[in-house]
Amino acid sequence: MTPTKLFKRDVFHTAGGDLALTFITHGTLMLEWGTIVVHIDPTTGDGTDYAKLPPADLILVTHEHGDHLDPAAVHTLRRPDTGIFYSPKCAALVPGGTILKNGDKCTAKSIGIEAVPAYNIVHKRADGTVFHPKGDGNGYILTCGDKRVYIAGDTENTSEMKALRGIDIAFLPMNLPYTMTPEMVADAARAFRPRVLYPYHYGRTDPTTLPVLLRDEEDINVRIRALR
Repeated sequence: MTPTKLFKRDVFHTAGGDLALTFITHGTLMLEWGTIVVHIDPTTGDGTDYAKLPPADLILVTHEHGDHLDPAAVHTLRRPDTGIFYSPKCAALVPGGTILKNGDKCTAKSIGIEAVPAYNIVHKRADGTVFHPKGDGNGYILTCGDKRVYIAGDTENTSEMKALRGIDIAFLPMNLPYTMTPEMVADAARAFRPRVLYPYHYGRTDPTTLPVLLRDEEDINVRIRALR
């Protein structure tokens, strides 16, 4: 199925057929691999009409915050056979899914799913607590044929992120003060070296600073899309 023309998308070739990435908004993405449709953190906050998008074979939710988990969007996309995977605190808001904790791995609809820790190290609330505690949220590595796609969720440049290897496509958040500065994103990218890097969830942060920071890294292709 072809998504509404309101959204841009990039297509990558894999050993199992084309992988289409649709950039919806903020931290919200749609992946289409063959006949499999995967929705990541679907939300209606920007007015997205999910009735006009393909229903989900898989829905992945990184964490329970409202700009990542929208029960109404999940309800619209969900079918009886839709696989829903999320971090632990999401279960109270959308029952009936599968909880994945940091480090868990599984396969669903022929796609490998790995939950990667997503958390703050530096950025904190006024009371000293971090915006995203370790263990609450996931990033996800999705394996589609011979391509590995990393959607980092709300996180900073953690040691677990920097230890990743073999990532073909990465989405790294750059929304201050909740996630990473451009310098943190560049630091992480230099460590795990994704072949294609999309800054996403970047809010008011200027995404054009990232290609400048990584201008000497010729093997990291930075692509900017409308993911404010």
